[in-house]
This record gives sequence, structure tokens and C-alpha cells, in this order.
Amino acid sequence: MIRVMMVDDQPMMRAGLRMVLEAVDGVVVVAEASHGEDAVRLVDGARPDVVLMDVQMPVMDGITATKLIVARADLDARVIVLTTFDRDDYLFEALAAGASGFLLKNAPPEEIVEAVRVVAAGDALLAPAVTRRVIAAASSGRPRPVSDAQAEVANGLTDRE
Repeated sequence: MIRVMMVDDQPMMRAGLRMVLEAVDGVVVVAEASHGEDAVRLVDGARPDVVLMDVQMPVMDGITATKLIVARADLDARVIVLTTFDRDDYLFEALAAGASGFLLKNAPPEEIVEAVRVVAAGDALLAPAVTRRVIAAASSGRPRPVSDAQAEVANGLTDRE
């Protein structure tokens, strides 16, 4: 049985995902959270195998919550970032935070279910729309895009730093 936690600030999104996932044999939704801080708190009791994590949420964003959940040695939870925003900074920050998957919310339900299965099995999965960009960034030798926050920190560094 694959245990799934859903983290999204939109109740309708969580309800839709729950309907899709609970219709699948071998998948059970064990918890829901409306922001990252709740996810970090609930993960102990829920013990999910896979966390479907939104990015933009109040209180604590999904990237920060992903880092905190993945860093836990006592958990074997893997995170799939599921977002509306097809942005390179979200993609690369999610991967750097330890996400095992990155999907867009416009993905067909079957693709989300397959991603849950793939990630629960220990593999990784990226939305086809972003895979080409990851390959291009990795093979070009050029640095990956940075977020505004990362650029602000970098701009404050001296040449030696």
C-alpha cells in the first residue's frame, strides 16, 4: 500500500486529488495539509511514502517544507512537487531541496498516479515539459537559473567569497 500525503492550500485541489488517488488500488491518502508547516508537523503521525507538495502556500512554502521532510533520517518519505507554475527557479529549487518528482497541476490524473507509483518505488520523475530544460541546463555547462532570493545573496558577496 502506497501512503500519500497531499499538501496544497486549495481545498478543491486536495479534494480532487483525493478522489483520483482513492480510486486507485494500492494507494491510500493518509493526511492532508494546507501549508508546509502543517505538512512538517503531520508527517510524523502520517508516515507517508509520497508527499504531493504545492509550491506557493501561506505560512511555509513547499520548497522549505520539502527540505525539512526529505532531511529527516527517520522518514522514508519522497516528495513530488505539484505546481501550477512552470518556472525554472521552482524546478531547480525543488530538485535541490530533495524532491524526487516535479509535475505541473495540468497533468492528466493518470500521470499523477503513475508519478506516485514511480516515486514510491524509489525512482524519480519529471514532467515531460520540464525534462528537456533540465537536460539542457545540465549539458550546457551553464549555471542553473537562480531565484530572486539566491541572486540577492550572491550579489552581496565579494569576488573572493
